[in-house]
Amino acid sequence: MIEVSSVSHAFVRKDDDPLHVLDDVSCAIPDRSFVSLLGPSGCGKTTLLRILDGLVKPSVGQVRIDGEIVRGPVVGRAMVFQEFNLLPWRTTQKNIEFALEAQGADRATRRARAEATLKLVGLDGFARYFPHQLSGGMKQRVGLARALSVAPSYLFMDEPFGALDPQIRELMQIELLKLLELERRTVVFVTHSVDEAIFLSDQIIVFSARPGRIIRTIDVDLPRPRWTNDEELKASARFVEYRKEIWHLLKLQLTHALTDTQ
Repeated sequence: MIEVSSVSHAFVRKDDDPLHVLDDVSCAIPDRSFVSLLGPSGCGKTTLLRILDGLVKPSVGQVRIDGEIVRGPVVGRAMVFQEFNLLPWRTTQKNIEFALEAQGADRATRRARAEATLKLVGLDGFARYFPHQLSGGMKQRVGLARALSVAPSYLFMDEPFGALDPQIRELMQIELLKLLELERRTVVFVTHSVDEAIFLSDQIIVFSARPGRIIRTIDVDLPRPRWTNDEELKASARFVEYRKEIWHLLKLQLTHALTDTQ
């Protein structure tokens, strides 16, 4: 269980004028749920994700995971970034082993776990390839495999498919759902795509414009598994209702943000 309690955060800039990005955010994320964070650009979604992982300390408030206050990154949590962040001089397998090296795993364990996760993401035939030899979708799969290799209970994903073209993005969404069906874990997922959030999530947390506040939490009541009839699902009346509700909330926030800057 992730418990976020009254979290606010501000970045101090060179001119000493603080940039407030989050304001009094509180929520609870149940175990083994898929929760998306959705809101206007700059509303603090990525900052909150980094706070959950322990990469950023909140200015105010705290986060507890399994009852323990988050004070920094620990074993059991993993982050997948939008950028592939692969080491160009390492092969696919060695890139995956890098995360295990950081945890002190021995050579045999690293190799076995890397091979298993490569197979899991469908890249077992590309173990000796270097990043420049892989497509964008394949690179993102390597990034996902690297995160999964450490067997995290909590997986934090920061717009992992944002840099992919629309067709590959949809395929990656389906692949992610299939992987999570095999190895269920708690996922917190940042996205700007309303359809992506609806398709993937059990719950969507919608944020206001900066400083980000939670304005609505929406439970997504759609049948799983969702990839078996994804086209029909996205055309269904219930899916369209979710889309309209969320877009209405986002448009109000974007209108307010544009008005404030004029």
